[in-house]
Amino acid sequence: MKTQLRPLAILFGVLALITGFLYPLAVTGLAQLIFPFQANGSLVKVNEQVVGSELIGQDFSGEQFFWGRLSATSTHPYNAFEPESMTGSLGSNLGPLSQALVDNMQKRVSMLMKVDPGNTNLIPVDLVTASASGLDANISVSSALYQVPRVARVRGLEEATVIALVNQYTENRQFGLLGEPRVNVLLLNLALEGIK
Repeated sequence: MKTQLRPLAILFGVLALITGFLYPLAVTGLAQLIFPFQANGSLVKVNEQVVGSELIGQDFSGEQFFWGRLSATSTHPYNAFEPESMTGSLGSNLGPLSQALVDNMQKRVSMLMKVDPGNTNLIPVDLVTASASGLDANISVSSALYQVPRVARVRGLEEATVIALVNQYTENRQFGLLGEPRVNVLLLNLALEGIK
């Protein structure tokens, strides 16, 4: 029995050292060396103050801002360091036949029409449906363009100026193939604040 346990204990110790210490240390070191911005959370700073992350949706509610996707966690903003309030990533888990989903969408449509009654464009679906993760930092280009008239009017800007910003902050498909073109709401709103 001892002849079998000793090699097992040694193998366990070696593998624990490799997979639990050396490998994570190597991967973390390489990430910090090659991709430090991404490895540290893609944090966006303004005047050396962190204002958000490019990867996690922020809650912008003022009419002068572009709005992101709805989130099931919107009443409790995401905070990974606060487990008591259960504010992690969360989807609504409402199916397409759910009356609660229909009611939520109708409320959002009514709210969008109320804040911008002159806008007769079709409302993009991602402005009225909740994000699967609750953390989407991006919206579709059509969602950004839908909001241009309201944002331009409230800020006293020409629509062409705001459209140019949307175009500037539009990210293309990854590798030219994956996903859809998208707009990062935080970066776009920061750019708007820069020209006020």
